[in-house]
Amino acid sequence: MRVALKIAYDGTRFHGFQRQPDVRTVEGEIIRALNDAGIEFSDFKGASRTDRGVSARGNVIAITTDDERILNPMVLNSRMEDVWIWGVAVVSDDFHPRFRATSKVYRYYLPCIGCNVEKIERCAEVFIGTHDFSAFSRVDGRDTIRSIENVRVERRGRIVVIEVEGRSFLWEMVRRIVSAIKLCSLGMLDREEIKEMLAGKFRRHRKVPPAPPEGLILWDIKYESVKFKVDRKSLEYFQKKIVERFELFASLGELYYDLLSFPKSI
Repeated sequence: MRVALKIAYDGTRFHGFQRQPDVRTVEGEIIRALNDAGIEFSDFKGASRTDRGVSARGNVIAITTDDERILNPMVLNSRMEDVWIWGVAVVSDDFHPRFRATSKVYRYYLPCIGCNVEKIERCAEVFIGTHDFSAFSRVDGRDTIRSIENVRVERRGRIVVIEVEGRSFLWEMVRRIVSAIKLCSLGMLDREEIKEMLAGKFRRHRKVPPAPPEGLILWDIKYESVKFKVDRKSLEYFQKKIVERFELFASLGELYYDLLSFPKSI
């Protein structure tokens, strides 16, 4: 039986998603819980290997097992800290959560006292479409041409939530997009400069630095033919515990983000 699991986690508690020796990771926490429950499994695959400090509401993993206890989220949730399973689906034997995804949705919680939301929206619009994101990612040898389906901006009191949706993303791509949007909204980078950078016309030393990972959540991963059975209690607990903390931290963290982490210029 091949099973896909929707997972949420507090990324500030882990050294990233992927298993590493001698440090706590999301993958390591889940595998520890599987072993502790005595659930034999194989072919563990994840949809997204989020960086250290990046949280998730809707990442997806898949395993193969004959143990039907995996269909009950509490079997693992009771054995894990800072990770919650809130959706379960039985999928085809060849299901890979990364390659079957139709799109990923990220949300960034941006401290923004006195920000001009209209400027942020105008700057964000430039990223929609297919572009060369080499100026907005840490290049690792992969093709830097990517497509952004939508960028949404929502003001919530002292913060702005920037939501970015696309099929696939490069390393640090969303965090660098957010950083560029903020610089643009402050007049430190204009829309035409961003357009030139998205066309691959930029000086290498002017690559946009990434925004802090602590403000980023992998909000959802979408699939055409997979219907997850949702454990509302686990999902609501995550959203209360983590999302509310994100909003509070962002609303109080203006000084931290601006003085220590966000670039003043590029």
